[in-house]
Amino acid sequence: MTRYAFVTLWHIDAPIERIWDEIAHPERWPTWWKFVERVEKLEEGDADGVGSLWHHVWKTALSYKLIFDLRTTRIDKPQVLEAASAGELSGTGRWQLTPQASVTVVRYDWKVSTTKAWMNLFAPLARPLFAWNHKVVMQEGGEALARHVGARLLQASHSTSTS
Repeated sequence: MTRYAFVTLWHIDAPIERIWDEIAHPERWPTWWKFVERVEKLEEGDADGVGSLWHHVWKTALSYKLIFDLRTTRIDKPQVLEAASAGELSGTGRWQLTPQASVTVVRYDWKVSTTKAWMNLFAPLARPLFAWNHKVVMQEGGEALARHVGARLLQASHSTSTS
């Protein structure tokens, strides 16, 4: 398995509560994020949503799909949402929202390993393409989220490390 650590930062000119309301409801992501094909809740969590299980199907800029499940492991409303991933991507994801005046800084840390045989086979050569793909998907997500909430994406940045 090839490991990736992606960090995405979005600065969105909108209140934290509005951004949280969209991030915390992945079943709505396909309505505004073009690379999210489908999200389906498989299991309910506790009263706060911890323990809920979500099935994800994502399209990519490189024309392949990724299918994985995310189990919510932590919710600190409206600032932190964490989940463990299993399936074609195995690892952890963490959304962290921080208010700065009228702007919400959204940080997404995605630490995953690929489990698809072809991805691992081609990883030594394709890592830069996979990193570019992630950047395109996340850039579009930030732009789409800002549009969806009637705000502006003021800044976006992306970084990647692999091992």
